[in-house]
Parts: sequence; C-alpha cells; structure tokens
Amino acid sequence: GLYTTVLLTQNPEHILTQTNNRSEILCELKQRTSVYWYRWSQERQHFEFLVFSNTLGKATYGTNVSQDKFSVREARSHSSYSLHISHLQPSDSGTYYCSISQSSQLLLGTGTQLTVVDALPLPPKTTQTPQSKKPVLWITKSKAASREG
Repeated sequence: GLYTTVLLTQNPEHILTQTNNRSEILCELKQRTSVYWYRWSQERQHFEFLVFSNTLGKATYGTNVSQDKFSVREARSHSSYSLHISHLQPSDSGTYYCSISQSSQLLLGTGTQLTVVDALPLPPKTTQTPQSKKPVLWITKSKAASREG
C-alpha cells in the first residue's frame, strides 16, 4: 500500500540561526541503514539531493553540494544519523528531510525547517522589568550610595 507506519522522526522541527553558525539535524531510524538527505527549496519548488550515507559511513554528495558544508554522522545508538551543516548562509534555508529506501519505496522523515538570518530578531521588550534583588558585583565604599532614589 501507499501508506506506511514507518516514520522517520527528525529533531528539531524548526531551527532559527544566524549566518556562519552551524546546525545539526537528527534523524531517528528504527534500524541501521543507508540514509539520504534532501532539502526542499520553497523558491525553486523542488527537492535537492544533498548527501547519501551508506552503512559503512561513506558519503556520496549531490551535484554542487559542498563537502565541507554538509557531513553525516552516525549517532552512538547506531539507529540515528545526524546531518551537520556548517558555514550557514541564508541560501541554506529550507526544509531538510532524511530519507531511507525500504522495499522499493522512499520514506521521508518528518522534516526540519531551517531558517538562516543575518541577525536574529530581538525578543519583544517587556514593559515592566521585575526588580530582582541581584547581588551587586561592585562594592560601594559608603552604604548610602547603594540606595537609589
């Protein structure tokens, strides 16, 4: 049938990171097997093949895919694999999928949406800051100086 219960779990679901950072996407498999990694490009509307890693850990890269940018590592459990992406650029943004071939069908992972921005959006400023009694790092000579207002 077309429907299959095997789902490759990917973690995390979303990554928001800055240019030149590095990221890691984890793909959990039920068994030790060869794994493919794809990126869905929203603007080009197609799946781009990134890298294939066989059970011996040998990687085969897609056309124009930089080997020093993408690397696949086997996790200690031997049933999960991680895709490491370094030197991130905004052009690396997209949804990344791990995939395995099983009885002549290709099973896709749950997908990880990666967004690379030049500057991270700042958290919204809260209107009132709770005055916490933080220990003061510098020591005042007179006690009166530490009282404000």
